Amino acid sequence: MAILGIDIGGSGVKGAPVDTANGELLAERFRVPTPQPSDVSSVVKAVAQVAATFDGYDRVGVTFPGVVIDGVTKTAANVDKSWLDAPAAQLFTERLGKPVSVLNDAVAAGVAEIAFGNHDQRGLVMMLTFGTGIGSALFLDGTLIPNTEFGHVELDGKDAELRASDRAREEHDLSWEKWAGRVQDYLRHVEMLLSPRLFIIGGGVSKKAEKWVPLLDVKTPITVATLLNNAGIIGAAVTAEQAHGHPGAIQVDAAAQGS
Repeated sequence: MAILGIDIGGSGVKGAPVDTANGELLAERFRVPTPQPSDVSSVVKAVAQVAATFDGYDRVGVTFPGVVIDGVTKTAANVDKSWLDAPAAQLFTERLGKPVSVLNDAVAAGVAEIAFGNHDQRGLVMMLTFGTGIGSALFLDGTLIPNTEFGHVELDGKDAELRASDRAREEHDLSWEKWAGRVQDYLRHVEMLLSPRLFIIGGGVSKKAEKWVPLLDVKTPITVATLLNNAGIIGAAVTAEQAHGHPGAIQVDAAAQGS
């Protein structure tokens, strides 16, 4: 069965068909800019544009940069507020004419990394994606703990992603060293709260990990996402496959996918 994965990001909407057995893209991904404003109708149209590039798929997984519960988007920190309480899975299913599952973008990335990234899955593992915001996904022995939003903890009196996201680095024209210091402060704060066994670093800026990850000094081991910026697409497809056409379903035991 062919599964299409689509990843809605702050700057781009990208997708590709996915081999969910091996965690690989079956074609070159296609990307369009995220509409501005990123209201519901505009983003649904952009997702449809990406989906129209491919054929032969039976189901679709779509990531969203916010909390998603039973296919309904509950937060909209980095997209238009029209997404609050929007029936996203229903809207995408109606537009694409295929069963669509919707999940948080960092959760999708984490699902893919736990399934295919060859990371240590023991204990508490935290996936963090640095991009327009900071996304988080938490796994205990390979099982997802859903709906975490650790990108919004307070850091130096502000929402953490306003100081330590990749967008903050670009907007404030920070050097890699200066920005890495902010990320380090953020990771140390998360360590204090959770004491995870491993941080997996992903998101668009993971492609430049050599510029900043070696500068981080924290107690918790850090590994860079193996799938880099394709993790969201792959995780969305894996979730869609396991949802069996039920938009509200979500993969909760990602470790089983890789066994």
